Amino acid sequence: MEFEGKVALVTGTTGIGRAAALRLAAGGAKVLCAGIDIAANGELDALAAERGLSLVTHQADLSQSDAVAATVREVCQRFGGLDIIVNSAAVHPYGTVVDSDAETFQRAFAVNVGSIHLTGHFGIPEMIKRGGGAIVNISSVQGHACQKGVALYVATKGAIHALTRAMALDHAGDRIRVNSVSPGSVRTPILELAARTFDGDGADVDAVFKRFGAAHPIGRIGEPEEVADMIAYLASDKAGFVTGADFIIDGGLTAGIGVA
Repeated sequence: MEFEGKVALVTGTTGIGRAAALRLAAGGAKVLCAGIDIAANGELDALAAERGLSLVTHQADLSQSDAVAATVREVCQRFGGLDIIVNSAAVHPYGTVVDSDAETFQRAFAVNVGSIHLTGHFGIPEMIKRGGGAIVNISSVQGHACQKGVALYVATKGAIHALTRAMALDHAGDRIRVNSVSPGSVRTPILELAARTFDGDGADVDAVFKRFGAAHPIGRIGEPEEVADMIAYLASDKAGFVTGADFIIDGGLTAGIGVA
């Protein structure tokens, strides 16, 4: 119960966001998990109720300033303040800069990077009232090294690394630590989208996941709960001397080079 007495805001109610919300709540935190997908929100609410967790969802488009302001108000009014923010909301467009139009570019940055700006803009003043806290931003190994055909997505993930460092420096004096996590291939709806993008709508997703996993030296894809454990460490007092850093959790994917 390392998060007893803590209040957390998590963005994204599927994949890593969902796993992080459940992990923090299981550790004793009161959690509000915000996402745009009404069905996913309902599934998470039901799971939290089944497990007896202090976790509720809130429907919001996290790219919109008014929606994020309302989300922060909701978590503070419901639970009395804010100590932890986990930014996991994301979209994953495919294409080169030639393929991708301005609207797709703007949406990718508004969700993947803009939501981090907005939760910080509205949330950090509330965290300061509580004497500090921790922010964990979910990036990707694609922010370090990338595939072809994902130009906008990788640009947002690289931006998250830079924004994390800036936030860490700006708010160290407020006793707010800010770090990022960069997963490799993890069993999430976004990875399922990748499977269907590369292999077609009729793809055998499990077979594609096995192929993706074979590219990782550890021999498999990751599970959201494994990333959630890293997030929990960074959000906890155990990481009290850790800020401005990125933590790669990728089964060894970026440790090697593409020469056999």
